[in-house]
Amino acid sequence: MAGVLSGFTTIWALAALGYVLARRRLLGEHAPRVLGQLVFSVAGPALLFTTLSRTSLDRIVTGASLAFVASTIVVAVLYALVARLVWRRDARTVTIGTLGASYVNAGNMGLAIAAYVLGDVSLVVPVLLFQLLLFGPIALAVLDLASGQGRPSAARLALLPVRNPLMIASAAGILVAAAGWHPPDLLLEPFELVGAAAVPAALLAFGMSLPGARPLRGGPEAPERYLAVTLKVVVQPLLAYLIGRLVLDLPDHQVFAAVITAALPTAQNVFVFALRYRTAESLARDVVMLSTLVSALVMIFAAVFLV
Repeated sequence: MAGVLSGFTTIWALAALGYVLARRRLLGEHAPRVLGQLVFSVAGPALLFTTLSRTSLDRIVTGASLAFVASTIVVAVLYALVARLVWRRDARTVTIGTLGASYVNAGNMGLAIAAYVLGDVSLVVPVLLFQLLLFGPIALAVLDLASGQGRPSAARLALLPVRNPLMIASAAGILVAAAGWHPPDLLLEPFELVGAAAVPAALLAFGMSLPGARPLRGGPEAPERYLAVTLKVVVQPLLAYLIGRLVLDLPDHQVFAAVITAALPTAQNVFVFALRYRTAESLARDVVMLSTLVSALVMIFAAVFLV
């Protein structure tokens, strides 16, 4: 439980610093967008490369990871269907909302929670790989295509991976790990130094977007916001529990791991993507904020009753 509280304390401390910087106008009005672009194009790719290049590939598929992936797919489909068919949102808004409902904060909070609550950092690696190599790239491809003009050509579709820095870094990291090559520290140190800025920059950008934010306000985005948060912090961990317990018949420790990873809040990357594509920024910000608050209670509840 201490690990859960520690992870959330760190997140909110950096977000609070970003809020203060914005209120004092120390970095200018465009700072959140600049920081978001820095994370998306430079710091984020560096972090992904160093993390994935050191990942052991022999523990990618576990029972807990299967339960997590299944719960993620179900809530993502549920949100997308409602947003598209009921609310008639455009593809970019649907994609950001779907990520808000299902894309977990595995990069910084997930690693801390895995270390201090689950006792094994490797348990979060399959979550990272699924999101970075499959779920995230698919969402980014949709955002890329929906941001263009006209019907995309086959050439543009083929070139999407080489145009996205997150995809390139993820693929490079996996190739290095699969080859069994251990790059010398002299080569990795610049990537580590730049990558270390990714999480704090994303949190600062998030905090700087908060002045004037009212995540509990009414308005046309309220139903989308509350649906995304409910799916993320209530439905997804509940589904992970039911799938792990009733469908896969996993041992208790793997069920607990599936529930905790599924209960992680929405990743700040969703807000970074919203900034990058200038779509549903307030929706992404509010879902990240509310899910981060509520998921702490859900994980504490799971730690009390499932351990």
